[in-house]
Amino acid sequence: MQQKVQLWRRLAAAFYDSLLLIALYFVVGWIAVMANDGEAVEAGWLFWLLLLIAWGFFVKFWRYPGQTLGMQVWKFRLVQTDGTQVTLRQATARYLLALVSWACAGLGFWWALLDKDGATWHDKLTDTRLEFIDHKKRDP
Repeated sequence: MQQKVQLWRRLAAAFYDSLLLIALYFVVGWIAVMANDGEAVEAGWLFWLLLLIAWGFFVKFWRYPGQTLGMQVWKFRLVQTDGTQVTLRQATARYLLALVSWACAGLGFWWALLDKDGATWHDKLTDTRLEFIDHKKRDP
C-alpha cells in the first residue's frame, strides 16, 4: 500500500518552491526595470509573465522528473493515479486548479485532511496523486 503524503509535507514543499520562484521573480523584475530605463514597469503584463514563469517551473518539474525541488527535499513525486508520468495537459490543469485551490483560502489543500487518500482538489480533478518516496525501502 502506498503511503499518503501528509498536508504539512505538501505545504513545506510549496514554501520551498515559492522561495525559488521569488528568486526568479526578482531577476525578472530587475530585468524589466532595467529594460524600462530604471523606471517602474506597468504591473499588468508583468503579472501575466510571472504566472507564465510559475507555470513553466511547475510543468517542467512535474513532467520530468516528476518532482519540483521542494518535492525532492520532502521526498515525494507527482504521478498519474496509475503510477505513470503526468502529461502536459494534466500538469497544466493541475497548475491552474492549484491556483484556484489557493484562491479559495486554501480550501483545495485543506480538503486533503478530509479525503481518505489525502488528495487535494487538484489531485482529484486531474487524476494525479503524490507518491511518497521511501529511500529506506529499496526494491531488490
